[in-house]
Amino acid sequence: MKFTPHTPVETAEMLAVIGVESIDELFGTIPREHWVVGDLDLPAPKSEPEVLRYMKALAELNATTDGVLSFLGAGAYDHYIPAAIPHLLDRGEFLTAYTPYQPEVSQGTLQAQFEFQTMVARLLGMDVANASMYEGATALAEACLMACRYTRRTGILVSSAVHPEYRRVLETYAGPENVTEVQIDETGATDLAALDGACSGDVGCVVVQSPNFFGVVEDTGAAVNAAHANGALAVATFTEPLAF
Repeated sequence: MKFTPHTPVETAEMLAVIGVESIDELFGTIPREHWVVGDLDLPAPKSEPEVLRYMKALAELNATTDGVLSFLGAGAYDHYIPAAIPHLLDRGEFLTAYTPYQPEVSQGTLQAQFEFQTMVARLLGMDVANASMYEGATALAEACLMACRYTRRTGILVSSAVHPEYRRVLETYAGPENVTEVQIDETGATDLAALDGACSGDVGCVVVQSPNFFGVVEDTGAAVNAAHANGALAVATFTEPLAF
């Protein structure tokens, strides 16, 4: 049994263009002891309904948030998506090509970013918001670099309750020698006393995440006050706008 999409005529045409007489000649440089001879050890073909039933049975082996509660945190939380949302996403304003750097063919992406930025600015009381980064870790790193350029300082104080992958990206951008981590307390929140004590000297920005990696809602106001008291800026990262 051979699993190939090509007919004998198509195969012959391709071999003629390449300039060989047969498939065996095409792969002749491969030692014969490494050839697969005969049929592959694969199960018999199934119909589409049979395959769907099989895949559904495999999927049901997983525990999902449809049947159990998840307390994993890490910025991944279960949400109910209203039925109107898929309909809105199918509108022409959104349903266009994904290439933000080619605006003439990507109005859907630009529109979605504009709507998100507007929501964030209104929700958090900000003058401006930028949603043009590819993902949260890059956005966090760029925000920290901007804060350091603005304050003309190089130190970055980041809570260890910030997503570890975000922190690794930040260290890659800024250099690990410029990043100092503040550990969490017994509640899973950032140790604000330690943060306040470390926020001095060359610290250009303070970074917290709320809800943090452990799902704890941080006292971002205290972190912001500590940063501003030292002449630094505060950077807040979050993946859960509904928390605000």
